[in-house]
Amino acid sequence: MNKSFNSWYSPALNKEMPIVSYGHYGFALLLIPTAAADYLEYDRFQLIDALAPQINAGKLRVYSIDSMNKESWMNNEMVPEHNNTTSQDIMIYTCGASFGALHAMNLFLKRPDIINGAISLSGVYNLTEYTKGFWDDQVFYNSPEHYMPSLEDTFYLDKIKASHHIHIFTGSGAHEDPGAAKRFASILYQKGIWYDLEVWGDDIMHDWPTWRKMLPYIIEHKF
Repeated sequence: MNKSFNSWYSPALNKEMPIVSYGHYGFALLLIPTAAADYLEYDRFQLIDALAPQINAGKLRVYSIDSMNKESWMNNEMVPEHNNTTSQDIMIYTCGASFGALHAMNLFLKRPDIINGAISLSGVYNLTEYTKGFWDDQVFYNSPEHYMPSLEDTFYLDKIKASHHIHIFTGSGAHEDPGAAKRFASILYQKGIWYDLEVWGDDIMHDWPTWRKMLPYIIEHKF
């Protein structure tokens, strides 16, 4: 598997941001780490190995970025970096597990003009689950469960509705929250937005073995 390391200077964060990419061709999948993890997390927990057959076949090229959750919640500078190294015509999808699932969905919903869809694994879509009671406009506008019901701007809605890759997956086992996935899917339904919701069984827990099953399944059967 082709694996390369790079970095770019982030003016917003005033620091170098590392990135690792896997593969050589295919649509771009931007992996966003869980909680306070780093850009090599998905490699360490063998999710990249689980995707290896599809990466090596040229179906997708995976990019994994560092986490800056405490400083920024999101990193909006990755797409220009991707476009500098590949074609702007290549589709870009965000993906994340756990806290990364919220980030992946939020980034797509905020920038459907440059992101083509999202894969969210075992996520919640209410940012207050993580803010420990803190609430302000920044929390509201980065909490999909809060801002999506009132979103009426057709610039965003039309582009979100054009996506056929909004994948919301969750288990029903220990530490999973299938209710969160269902609530957010209901919001999308009420806005007339297509989505793909799958709730797996009671044996599917909030852990890496789950995500190593889910993501290759989605790439193989949904793309």
